[in-house]
Amino acid sequence: MKTFTKNGVKRLAAGFVALSGKTAIGRYFYGQVIDSAMERVQRVSHGDLDLTFAIPNAVCKFRADTFSTKEPETLEWIDAIPRGSTLWDIGANVGLYACYAAKARGCRVFAFEPSVFNLETLARNIFLNGLTDRITIIPLPLSDRLTLSKLNMTATEWGGALSTFGQGYGHDGAPIGKVFEVPTIGLSMLDAVNLLGIRQPDYVKMDVDGIEHLILEGGVPILRGTMSVSIEINDDFHAQANDASRWLQAAGLSLKQKRHAEYFDSSPGPARHTFNQVWTR
Repeated sequence: MKTFTKNGVKRLAAGFVALSGKTAIGRYFYGQVIDSAMERVQRVSHGDLDLTFAIPNAVCKFRADTFSTKEPETLEWIDAIPRGSTLWDIGANVGLYACYAAKARGCRVFAFEPSVFNLETLARNIFLNGLTDRITIIPLPLSDRLTLSKLNMTATEWGGALSTFGQGYGHDGAPIGKVFEVPTIGLSMLDAVNLLGIRQPDYVKMDVDGIEHLILEGGVPILRGTMSVSIEINDDFHAQANDASRWLQAAGLSLKQKRHAEYFDSSPGPARHTFNQVWTR
């Protein structure tokens, strides 16, 4: 029933777009709707800190609404970062955690986000919070090496996730339901430092929905200079889990904890077996 309703709404919206495009007034009205969506913002308070996030759609609003509850372990990890540290946010999405780290801890953040649909909202969130001097957007995916390939995407909405670069599997190791693809350049963590001149990270947050282990493989020399890594791993995706552990240990890091919010324990599907792991030196 839920899927039927969603599909019905999509068809209705598509019909409205097609109809509005036939007249000058319709096109103007449609443009105003889009502009209005991108101007919607929501204030979020966490502790004694206030942030402002763009909420152009339901996905972004959900992310803002659950800022303090969806990944409390990630916020706690950020809270322990020494002020002024350099943080790489790999898979930054629309930048909620990048903005928090920059504002709460004064971090110099490099936000890696290749989704063409998320980049506009990410940029807006950085600007809304006055963080353009602290956060730099890197609109390229990380991988194990410098390569030309495609970002395979399961969604084309602002704030969407579950995309993967250069591979056909997703966060659980299963084939993804691709609906869109973007030809782009992937690079390793080592390439990001040596070729782009990006500052060596003191801390790394990684959530790319599937190829975390490949990024780690290409980043061991960089990770040897990193103090801590927070990384999302699905325990049931054995190749990812085992290889990620191997490369993090090769970089001299040790597993400190793995956690997720309590409500994921009763969630259906892979969410129950997916945790944010914290590795430290």
